[in-house]
Amino acid sequence: MEQLTELSYALDTFYFLMSGALVMWMAAGFAMLEAGLVRSKNTTEILTKNIALFAIACIMYLLCGYNMMYPGEAVNAYWPGISFLLSPDNAQADVISGAEDAPYYSGRADFFFQVVFVATAMSIVSGAVAERMKLWAFLFFATVFTAVIYPVQGFWKWGGGFLQELGFQDFAGSGVVHLCGATAALAGVLILGARTGKYGPNGQVRPIPGANLPLATLGTFILWLGWFGFNGGSQLKISNVSDANAVAAIFVNTNMAAAGGVIAALVLARILFSKADLTMALNGALAGLVAITAEPLTPSAGYATLIGAVGGMLVVLSIVALDKLRLDDPVGAISVHGVVGIWGLLAVPITNSDANTVTQLIGIGSIFAWTFVTSIMVWVLLDGILGIRVSQEDEYEGVDISECGMEAYPEFTKG
Repeated sequence: MEQLTELSYALDTFYFLMSGALVMWMAAGFAMLEAGLVRSKNTTEILTKNIALFAIACIMYLLCGYNMMYPGEAVNAYWPGISFLLSPDNAQADVISGAEDAPYYSGRADFFFQVVFVATAMSIVSGAVAERMKLWAFLFFATVFTAVIYPVQGFWKWGGGFLQELGFQDFAGSGVVHLCGATAALAGVLILGARTGKYGPNGQVRPIPGANLPLATLGTFILWLGWFGFNGGSQLKISNVSDANAVAAIFVNTNMAAAGGVIAALVLARILFSKADLTMALNGALAGLVAITAEPLTPSAGYATLIGAVGGMLVVLSIVALDKLRLDDPVGAISVHGVVGIWGLLAVPITNSDANTVTQLIGIGSIFAWTFVTSIMVWVLLDGILGIRVSQEDEYEGVDISECGMEAYPEFTKG
């Protein structure tokens, strides 16, 4: 029996680690997607942001974020308290004790899986504020976001806080990860303002095409792949028939939701613009993935496809609406992760009888309010101390030179 317990522990730990590795690969997806959707003169800077924010997220979550999100003993259901660094991993005696609450995977595996989630949330912010924000102001915000802002609202649901007590349902993070990241991005965009030339004096919306759509497409496929770890790993276990079947269902539903999102976004874009818009199709895939993330287990494959399809339609309409409101989001991150994240949370009661719409709305409102207020405060503070926007001249020349001193495509530079 002890050998069987140890084998199950090893298998679940390995599955957890490999799922985390897939989610870590999503960092590459975000980097490629964003690099493809910005202009060539801003490519080096956005790649620098993506690798630096991942490193910052890992360090800050180790120092204090993880223990805030999963405290041994919280101050109350709203504030977890602060402690630092990781506690020792599980002892063999505790694993094989037979106790009902015996650990069934390594604590270090849990940390690794959770830290790549916080990096994902911060990556959402990167694309929305692209092409006009100072690099170091962004990295300072990333430090606060990954250390405090994200962990506190994460504690409310996944760490046993008041949203968990209320029965708020968010299986893998449509709210905790995606809505949180999109809300921080929205706050940043409001303080930062639009890119120069994006909007005309009479309300015209001027498209600013990305430099490399093959790269953006590659990034989308990488994210699609990584999402199997994002949702599948959130089952937390695979070492018995029930959990193995659940993981398989989650993989299928995740894939079908993405497919539904692509087709719905492509068709709606064709109706609205008379063209097959690739960027809308890419965002449709991501929207389908975000939509199913709140509950990828209970829907049938058909329902999952429909949930993703609604997300794909919503993202097209949201991108158009935000442009009319003069909210400049170069990659559509606020629409994909915020608007569709809300839809995903509201869709949970359709197939999950444990969820209800009122509780889901309380969760949405709580995550949005906390993240928006704290993010606005940090953005305003950074703007007052450092200034968060590059000069108009630097924006025109491209932030690659002003922020990083090198270009991604130097062969295009005039001699």
